[in-house]
Amino acid sequence: MSDRILIFDTTLRDGEQSPGCSMNLSEKVNLARQLERLGVDVIEAGFPIASDGDFESVKAVAKEVRGPIICGLARTGEADVERAAQALDGARAPRIHTFIATSDIHLEHKLRMSREQVREEVERAVTQARGYVDDVEFSAEDATRSDPDYLVEIFSVALEAGARTLNVPDTVGYTTPDEYATLIATLIERIPDSSRAVFSVHCHNDLGLAVANSLAAVRAGARQIECTVNGIGERAGNTSMEEVVMALRTRPQVCGGADTGIQTQEIYPSSRMLSSITGVSVQPNKAIVGENAFAHEAGIHQDGVLKAAITYEIMTPESIGRTSNELVLGKHSGRHAFADRLEELGLEIEGEEFQRAFKRFKDLADSKKVVYDEDLEAIVADSSISTEDRFALESLAIQSGSEGRARASVQLKVDGVPRETTATGVGPVDAVFKAISDLTETESELERYQVHAVTAGLDAQGEVSVTISEAGRSVVGHGAHEDVLVASGKAYVHALNKLEWHRKRKPVEEPRGI
Repeated sequence: MSDRILIFDTTLRDGEQSPGCSMNLSEKVNLARQLERLGVDVIEAGFPIASDGDFESVKAVAKEVRGPIICGLARTGEADVERAAQALDGARAPRIHTFIATSDIHLEHKLRMSREQVREEVERAVTQARGYVDDVEFSAEDATRSDPDYLVEIFSVALEAGARTLNVPDTVGYTTPDEYATLIATLIERIPDSSRAVFSVHCHNDLGLAVANSLAAVRAGARQIECTVNGIGERAGNTSMEEVVMALRTRPQVCGGADTGIQTQEIYPSSRMLSSITGVSVQPNKAIVGENAFAHEAGIHQDGVLKAAITYEIMTPESIGRTSNELVLGKHSGRHAFADRLEELGLEIEGEEFQRAFKRFKDLADSKKVVYDEDLEAIVADSSISTEDRFALESLAIQSGSEGRARASVQLKVDGVPRETTATGVGPVDAVFKAISDLTETESELERYQVHAVTAGLDAQGEVSVTISEAGRSVVGHGAHEDVLVASGKAYVHALNKLEWHRKRKPVEEPRGI
């Protein structure tokens, strides 16, 4: 059995199903390029039949990203499989990933199909997919609540029909490590010629066991882990890529020396890029990539780390691509130095986007004593909120004090046409949002408003995230600026542009996947 564990990244598909984490085409392509630098083996780029937007995103990623296998998800229906094949046309290494539920719970309440009907669907769908591509993956949705005997039968059918990868999803985060390891071992032992297939695991985190379950499955013989950056995904999320990769890298003996091909120095840049795109911040105590993951406050810990970092750090910040808050650039730095530092941080921008970011950097360097890596990441994220947007914040001015209502004067461009208005509110942020609402004529509702400093100090940039909803759709907007009120306006406008992007999409259906 190989000691090489394949990393199947589904951030662009299952991760995007997190409320407010939808991405547009250019954001998906940019993140896919970062995943390529990260060294993932498979990128699940989307669910092509879900919408025209998903189809075009999968098609664009398949065309632009040439290193990893590019995968499209499909139910077992003929139209799903055909649509996935069309989206993957042009990929260097395409994979069709087809799935159907196998638990009696799903068969009775969702599919309303018999076991024999599902068996026939699996055989037909995998055969159809193999007619388009050589690389086919089959998943038995809700496998951990399925009859093991029936799973053996279904996976045997999929293998004989031509599937190369057999995925055993813990769709609802129900299983435990011992149970999951036993299931994986049983399937490998009982499926005829199981050595012809790679066994894969796709775990959800409803009980907080996704990473533990994935590692248990590796010990039992699984050789592909399906995961997402920052662990985003349906409900409580998926197996966290950074956690499972660093667990294997830090404790190789626990899994018999198994390891991945991930370039771990790209883990932190990948995490930051995803947060910038979605506007969803990582919790401070998140393992590996959280703000406090390498922080030491207790005196005993500080003393130990100063004497020998290994006393309290089982990995180094540098091993995941994280640097300390140090001065990297100043107001006298030029474009070349700026570009080099962005490349070191894994931030790939060019053309007009680079020019906007460089101007923001120079403006910030004039107003701040210290420019940190986190400042640069915020600048790039802010500069990439751009070209395809319907709304653009031009300027705002605030009048506020301890007495009376705040007043905000805001100028936007709507479809390239300048508009300006003034609004009052109970505070400056409320006034800014009301003015923007009037100019954009939005009917959305503000659900959440969050602000935090990107770095320490009185001159820190403010980073703002807002969640708004309309017609059952929630999106998250993100903005950064040294003036937190400007950052708030940028975040609100970003969220409104995301809603506009969703309106342009033409959903065929809302299949959720495994």
